[in-house]
Amino acid sequence: MASRLNPYIQFDGDARAAMDFYRSVFGGELTSSTFKEFDAGHGPGDDDKLMHSQLETPSGFTLMAADTPEGVAYNPGENIAISLSGDGDELRGYWEKLAADGKVSVPLEKQMWGDEFGMVTDRFGINWMVNIAG
Repeated sequence: MASRLNPYIQFDGDARAAMDFYRSVFGGELTSSTFKEFDAGHGPGDDDKLMHSQLETPSGFTLMAADTPEGVAYNPGENIAISLSGDGDELRGYWEKLAADGKVSVPLEKQMWGDEFGMVTDRFGINWMVNIAG
């Protein structure tokens, strides 16, 4: 599997509506999972919110999104990250370089969905998410 780079947008409770809209604009296959499906919400209001949504378009690009869980600040303008996904050492190398002089908010480690995942803000203030297939 080759590495992929794509935008990841954080929403304040309307990720499902936004992703349905983007599907109507771009077409493609949309998959979504709620916080409840992964037993990962921060509160009872998170059950129906999207933990992850992914739109694969016929044009070959990918758009990802999620809702902000309860207790986590939602800051418009800071609600977009760049996602790197794939497998292997190449992504671990990217992670190490992005994390150097950056701020790790989620350490790169195995997650409930079986992959290694981490989140880091690089030294320039750009948010990155790295997902290495399990």
